[in-house]
Amino acid sequence: MNNMKVSIAGVELKNPVMTASGTFGSGMEYSEFVDLSRLGAVVTKGVANVPWQGNPTPRVAEIRGGMMNAIGLQNPGIDTFCARDLPFLAQYDTVVIANVCGRTTEDYCEVVERLGPEPTVGLLEINISCPNVKCGGISFGQDPKAVEHITSELKRHAKQPVIMKLSPNVTDITEIARAAEAGGADAISMINTLTGMKIDVNRRTFALANKTGGVSGPAIHPIAVRMVYQTAQAVSVPIIGMGGIATAEDALEFLLAGATAVAVGTANFRNPTATLEVIDGISDYMEKQKVSDIRELIGAVS
Repeated sequence: MNNMKVSIAGVELKNPVMTASGTFGSGMEYSEFVDLSRLGAVVTKGVANVPWQGNPTPRVAEIRGGMMNAIGLQNPGIDTFCARDLPFLAQYDTVVIANVCGRTTEDYCEVVERLGPEPTVGLLEINISCPNVKCGGISFGQDPKAVEHITSELKRHAKQPVIMKLSPNVTDITEIARAAEAGGADAISMINTLTGMKIDVNRRTFALANKTGGVSGPAIHPIAVRMVYQTAQAVSVPIIGMGGIATAEDALEFLLAGATAVAVGTANFRNPTATLEVIDGISDYMEKQKVSDIRELIGAVS
């Protein structure tokens, strides 16, 4: 048997394939289609310190090569998450990565502290594409100083390792990655969605009520691979690569570019078993290529 185990900040995953936050609910929604115990990790939908209603509808639009969304991080809040979602996930033999969102540094820290004593949560993924209300609405993830500050603050409060999820909507992604590493991040995940816009020409209006939304799916895959490669050359912490993964070949590109693990997102909407197909496909590739340990592939392209 080929070894597909990888380690993120000291937490071992049975394979490098996980779900991307916001595309898999918190696991319960997909559990009748996917054996969650086969996944390297389940990454939950973002959770805040209080319930968020999200943006007005319409919030999703299909585009060539993927989709756009402006959900607005709708979530039931940390109380419901701890009472409902975590006990459900505890039934499965998989690593649970809780995605955290907030509008201020204090919001994030409150959620991180609540999750500290939860044994089901193995890692924390911090969504820093959220608007920072104290700085006029600019995303935390677009300012290197803000990234370093919030990372260091979260590390003071966190009991689990911290993964900072990077926004691609910046001039230099490596500058943001270095800031996260300087703040003490144990790992980074990338990329979050790219900002885009779609106009309905027949109705002469915006396809999304929010006007802009996050672009995801196969269209962004080459951009994400490039950013992961650049970042892998700039930082020493593990990287979780994501962006348009629909097949094992897509996932392998990220691993070869320097990612330690990968996350499948938009593909879950079209094909609920996409994660399992990616796992099996990587295993088949390793057999054909006579690769005994998946770590041989990580960063093999330089």
